[in-house]
Amino acid sequence: MSAQPRVWAIIGDKLGDNAQIRTVVAALPWPVEEKPLTFWRPFRRGKPWFLPSLYHIDKRASAALAAPWPDLVLTIGRRPAMAALWVKRQSRGRTKLAIFGPPKGFISRFDLIVVPAQYKAPDSPELLRLDLPLMPLNLAQVAAARERFRVQFDHLPKPLTAVLVGGATQPFRFDAQVAEQLVRDVLAATGGQGTLYFTTSRRTQPAAVLALENALPGNALMYRWDATSSAANPYLGLLACADQFVVTGDSVSMLVEVARLGRPLAIFALPQRRKGGANNSEKGRDLTEIHEVLMRTGRAVVLGEPLLKARPADDALPGLNDVVARITGLLSANTAQPVSKLHNFAEEKIGG
Repeated sequence: MSAQPRVWAIIGDKLGDNAQIRTVVAALPWPVEEKPLTFWRPFRRGKPWFLPSLYHIDKRASAALAAPWPDLVLTIGRRPAMAALWVKRQSRGRTKLAIFGPPKGFISRFDLIVVPAQYKAPDSPELLRLDLPLMPLNLAQVAAARERFRVQFDHLPKPLTAVLVGGATQPFRFDAQVAEQLVRDVLAATGGQGTLYFTTSRRTQPAAVLALENALPGNALMYRWDATSSAANPYLGLLACADQFVVTGDSVSMLVEVARLGRPLAIFALPQRRKGGANNSEKGRDLTEIHEVLMRTGRAVVLGEPLLKARPADDALPGLNDVVARITGLLSANTAQPVSKLHNFAEEKIGG
């Protein structure tokens, strides 16, 4: 292994996922080449069959994946992980793979698996467990947003309660009925005091958005998420200016960002789609584990409980040093797998 290994970060279109990878990249002692991928339309939301393959990727709109093959790939998510597995195959097993979140199959092909609390995974030598995902808080960016949004927010009656709205994700539902319940619960918790500012996100379905708009009380404002007008999105401004927060429990990224900010936080837990059916643990993920970590560490409460006092912002990332140490350890000895093992992909478990 040379002193300057070749390292790629293969990423997709999820901002929260990409932020985790970039946080680790910034802490590594060598340069990393970012390889953003664009997926064919059916696979941008739909889940492709999990294989070491590029069949789901629009190659013309994606970064090139070509020799010379890297010594190490960092990746996250089903779709980028498939490409990472394909790269390892092309390198005849010499490329090391580090993935954030448990892979959907081919587990033995990954050399490091970083697993935050919301994921269920069996213990193994390759596994590194974290309490919270490595989602950074950019205090300088928040401070800049404070200056930008001061005029928009400072005149509003206080307290300013930011209600950050996500959307349905397996096995939780967030439909019009749940949206109306969110408004009722926020009103009850705040007693109608101050200003409520709701903001939706990419996953908020149109029926839920409409229900929110129709249920808003007189002291509420709302921003409807729009991919074409990101400059108008008040999300960062609310992080900077809001006195307290309500966040729907489906969004790990929003929960963790607000928790690191130190502002009072209440979690609105979403109901499951059906009782007695598929649950979180069966899906390999349990978002309520993140809720438990935040509540156990004094960062959040359930909506309806008294809010905790504000605390200093926390831009440290516990666990980051451990992740960096494990990654650098992967490259301390670049031991290739036997060629005979490289052609056994079909014998391993494939996730649907």
